[in-house]
Amino acid sequence: MNGHPTRPTTPILIRPPSRISLAIHLMSIRKFRPPRQVQPPDDDGILETSFEENVLRALCDLDTKDLAQRYERALQDAEATTEKSKSRVEVTAEELERVLIQKEGESVRDTGVQGRSPGGVSGKRVIGKAVAKGGLLLKGKNPDTQAIRQEYFNFQLPRILRVLRDVAGNLDLGTQYHLNRFAMLFEATVLDEGCTLAPVDDKPGVKSIIESIDNRADFKVYMHNYAFAHGGTHTRGPRREGPKEDGFLPPIAAVHHAAGSPNTTNSQIPDKGRPTFGVDLAEQMARDDVDVPLIMVKCCEAIEKYGLDYQGIYRVGGTVTKVAKLKERLDKDLDSINLDAEEWSSDISIVTSVLKQWLRELPNPLLTHQLYDSFLDATRNDNERLRHIRLHERVNDLPDPNYATLKYFMGHLHKIVEHEAENSMTVQNIAIVFGPTLFSPGQPGANGHMNGMADAGLQNKAIETILDHYTDIFVDEGDE
Repeated sequence: MNGHPTRPTTPILIRPPSRISLAIHLMSIRKFRPPRQVQPPDDDGILETSFEENVLRALCDLDTKDLAQRYERALQDAEATTEKSKSRVEVTAEELERVLIQKEGESVRDTGVQGRSPGGVSGKRVIGKAVAKGGLLLKGKNPDTQAIRQEYFNFQLPRILRVLRDVAGNLDLGTQYHLNRFAMLFEATVLDEGCTLAPVDDKPGVKSIIESIDNRADFKVYMHNYAFAHGGTHTRGPRREGPKEDGFLPPIAAVHHAAGSPNTTNSQIPDKGRPTFGVDLAEQMARDDVDVPLIMVKCCEAIEKYGLDYQGIYRVGGTVTKVAKLKERLDKDLDSINLDAEEWSSDISIVTSVLKQWLRELPNPLLTHQLYDSFLDATRNDNERLRHIRLHERVNDLPDPNYATLKYFMGHLHKIVEHEAENSMTVQNIAIVFGPTLFSPGQPGANGHMNGMADAGLQNKAIETILDHYTDIFVDEGDE
């Protein structure tokens, strides 16, 4: 024994390895390399990692919290056991002190300590028992708290923190990926909706279409077309009656071409017998020996001189009485009318209304009844390039007077569109105004009624396409 108490051995309990133990063992085998730099996800949003890394990450993420709590409890238990052992050592020390006092012959009653050992027990034996008991309590049965503390703070806690750091990095990467994906989808959605409202190219958007709607002007054009198509014979036409302040329009007078109904206010103007309104296009061009009708040249020149910047040119109608007055003067003596006069140049919408009325009153419209169906069939092509080609062919099929007049008039409208920033007349707006005018109401159908209003959409699209490709259709390379 050599006089030294032997330290009893404590049996070591071997627990079955847990998932986190396997993870830590796997990390120790790989010497726990620092986490590699995170790569961005591929096209499918999946990180390219090895099977070993995925298993390690899954095991560590699963039991990291439990492992930390387990080590923390073990350290707390060891410290509590150490405190208990210290208390027992103190008790043993007090007992040893009593034995020594008794051995020296001091009175237990005087010192306030009650003796436990009988007088026949040897002092050395009592001292040996006390020392042996304290040693067993402090060394034999007490766990090695210092070793547990060192293992926890030097080995286990750093590993747990590294695992938590990797988990936080993975969460941060996933959050960034999904935020970037959401931002991309949101930006694409906003851009798509914005292009629907206002396209970046020249195509019409919802905003421009809504802004181009003018119910009063459209209804007025419709009523004029209706009155002209029926020649004033149908007095019970689709007219609305009501107070003007509520938006109702007054009845539109029927269009008559009788020669014996001059306006009394203008009866002093001599009639030269060269009418312009209601006369066949080829007939009046041959009569006047011109390439383009004189009334169109006179009106277009005045409009280009005074109305290129006029807001809503061709859409805003002139005063009915003044339009009728100018029409009658032009019909009696075209050459004597000066459109530069203040009476007409101050309100250019009067001139535009007269020009539109002249086009509507042509017996055979500018695009002719004969080619009406051909123009609409060409417009039905969904392919923009093919529609352009087919309409170009139909334009070339027009009679020479109609082709020359259409070429001149489309050049005039092209100048109007070039100033759309000032006059707000886009190609679509021009097409809406002149679609029914250049095609006229159409030909009578099987039921005897005009079918032009049903084809208004196709008529507008045809004029829009022709005006869009004005240079390709009408301008020769040598003329540029």
